[in-house]
Amino acid sequence: MFSCCGVLVILLLDFLGDSRVSGSDCDKPVFTPSRLVVKFRDSAKARCDVCKNDCHYEKMGLEKSVGKVSQNGTTFFWTVESLTEWGSEPMCFYNMKTGGQCFTTLPLILYQPPQSVSMSVVNHTGPMTECSEYTLQCIVGNIAPAEHLTVTFYRGSTPLGHRTSNSTTKEPVTETFTLSYRTRRQDDGAQFWCEAKLELGPEGPQRPPVVKSEKLTAVVLYRPELLVSENPDTIQVTEGNPLYLNCSAEGNPAPSYTWALPYSGSCHNGSVFTVQSVGFEHEGTYNCTVSNTVGTVWKTFNVDVKVNPNVYIIAAAVAVTVAVLVGAILIYIFYYKPNRMGNYSLKDVFRLRSQHTAVPVRD
Repeated sequence: MFSCCGVLVILLLDFLGDSRVSGSDCDKPVFTPSRLVVKFRDSAKARCDVCKNDCHYEKMGLEKSVGKVSQNGTTFFWTVESLTEWGSEPMCFYNMKTGGQCFTTLPLILYQPPQSVSMSVVNHTGPMTECSEYTLQCIVGNIAPAEHLTVTFYRGSTPLGHRTSNSTTKEPVTETFTLSYRTRRQDDGAQFWCEAKLELGPEGPQRPPVVKSEKLTAVVLYRPELLVSENPDTIQVTEGNPLYLNCSAEGNPAPSYTWALPYSGSCHNGSVFTVQSVGFEHEGTYNCTVSNTVGTVWKTFNVDVKVNPNVYIIAAAVAVTVAVLVGAILIYIFYYKPNRMGNYSLKDVFRLRSQHTAVPVRD
């Protein structure tokens, strides 16, 4: 609230009307500092030199709505212990003998950093969906003066855009700023936030007051995306060798897998289909379907099973080996054995034994 003295000053200035002079038509009073930036409830002070040379004016002074004024000749000192009045600007003046009034007003910015900064998504809660448009919202509470406020939206450490206020009020206000954003699957797990900064110029704090919002972690749902090529060439595999078909995909939520096989009697629901030993029954087209709540993708494999020559080479070698062994046994039985041992008769054996005579033994 303005003091009674401040109200009288305003009425007096209204009464003077066009007789007031603030331009180059007079030797204007000088404030030191020429511009003042004060934080709400902090102390403030300024000095006004009404004139630099000998002054013979009918009236001079420093008008204010708050604080105390002391005088030393043509110099006035304004002090306030705790500045809480919004829009207060001291005025230093003198009345000229020729009529009119010469004055200078001290530009004064009373500021208050934001008491709160919050980040949200307009009309939305829960997970987002890729390739959809959303409105990010940053609410800055009890900030003054809003005309010096700059709000920046961030994704991680990357600035997304800046917003400023159109408000001209000197008192604290709550301002809402928005930014449109189109989501991508890479945004899943990204953190979105905003900061409010008061840029008060060289007379203000050397490190401008900055207040940041809490970080909003995005959950973005997106359709599966294959991690391998979609249409590979025909896969050739030799009979007896293992077969691996990779249908791995990435999606949120995690996708499920369904396989359509060229033969019956088997089912599989994993990302990789495996056959340990391929036979000709495994030849054909394999269709893999990958899906989640957002979308579906497909992948086709064409498998061609080739004859394994090693099987036939081994079989031939075994057959030859068996044939050689059988031949050797037959030769031994029907040729070698008879010729080696000869032909014998039991009659001849007994005849030879009967021809032996006993030999008497002498003492």
